[in-house]
Amino acid sequence: MRIETILSPAELPALAGRDLRGTACVVFDILRATSTMVTALHHGAQRVIPVREIPEAVAWRQRQPDVLLAGERDGVRIRADQSGGIDFDLGNSPREFRPEKVRGKTIVSTTTNGTRALRACASGGLVLAGSFLNLAATCRFLHQGAPDELLLVCAGTGEGVALEDVLAAGALAGLIGGDFSDATEIAVRTFLPAKADLPAVLASSRNARRLLAIPELRPDVAFCAQRDVYPLVAALKADGGLEAVGKAG
Repeated sequence: MRIETILSPAELPALAGRDLRGTACVVFDILRATSTMVTALHHGAQRVIPVREIPEAVAWRQRQPDVLLAGERDGVRIRADQSGGIDFDLGNSPREFRPEKVRGKTIVSTTTNGTRALRACASGGLVLAGSFLNLAATCRFLHQGAPDELLLVCAGTGEGVALEDVLAAGALAGLIGGDFSDATEIAVRTFLPAKADLPAVLASSRNARRLLAIPELRPDVAFCAQRDVYPLVAALKADGGLEAVGKAG
């Protein structure tokens, strides 16, 4: 298996001109979009629809009043003054997405980087939302499907690299093995020395330091550093929604 890695969102525009139909893509936004989406699906959400911008999410609410709106700008929940009059139901903390809130619901989410990365990969033959929370399940699923080409996409921070996403990409590549691009080799070599104390290394990242400075969001960092607590795989369907595709392996 050939494994390529996009280390920063600055590389995403190039995907628009690339034929991804034969490529499996795994998108990582560890702090926190993909971790949150996986948590929502584990807790019974019917699907999570990632959209790039706030007006797209609001348009979903206008068409389907029963959807839940979720997302963040600058790390905090989107409020009425940002959306044109609607306080979003949920932010981007996985701890908010409790079963009693999300079970059976469709959630429309927009975040600074993660949802944009997912949409950039939408033409892929298979698109998964990855996190440390469901890393082993995602690995088993990919082994079962055995795609020839795998693209690991780090959602990043702004236009820059996010350490936590690179760590996750390296962890998954190391589990799967294969023909690594140089960027994948960088990710694997970044993860290996961090493996023994992943929560501490993840907490040193720029995004983690920002969250740790906000008291109500501080627990998210340790939450997102947990390994393999969910047995599900989160796959992007043809209609643009992420759904749980069942327990892997």
